[in-house]
Amino acid sequence: MKHIALLRAVNLAGYNKVGMADLRELLVGLGFTDAQTLLQSGNVIFSGGNKSTGALEQTLERAAAKQLGIETDFFVRTAKEWQQIIDVNPFPREAREDPSHLLAVIVKHDLAAANVTALQKTIVGREVVRAKGRCAYIVYPDGIGRSKVTAAMIEKKLGTRGTGRNWNTVLKLAALAGS
Repeated sequence: MKHIALLRAVNLAGYNKVGMADLRELLVGLGFTDAQTLLQSGNVIFSGGNKSTGALEQTLERAAAKQLGIETDFFVRTAKEWQQIIDVNPFPREAREDPSHLLAVIVKHDLAAANVTALQKTIVGREVVRAKGRCAYIVYPDGIGRSKVTAAMIEKKLGTRGTGRNWNTVLKLAALAGS
């Protein structure tokens, strides 16, 4: 079975530095196969493992801390789950016309509607948020870097940790996973 794993907050201004070759070697050392990375931001596709995605996350987090010396969250989805993230995207026009300003924020647990509403109520700009399952979709029409809707705000209001990828990266990961 193919899986996609995203690491949270790696290779940011010298924080949690990890080489992608080291990440691939970590997965191979754990018995996974076909490990491929995408970009330097902690995206990896791999095969194998019959554990739940939650159990895989814990295994990878412990192994990364022990072998790579980084403390970070892993967010794992099967290729099928990743395709569902794409299929239920509530912003198809933005995905086609401006994919770099559409962010998929992958989180650990299903998002509570009240928490999504709380995040929506804090927005003072033109950003728009929708959520489905363990993914929040955020449109940043004026750019992500200028927005007041920051990762810290998102996590605080949603009540869970997460990691975001722009829609271009979401689609590239799906292509690599064959979903």
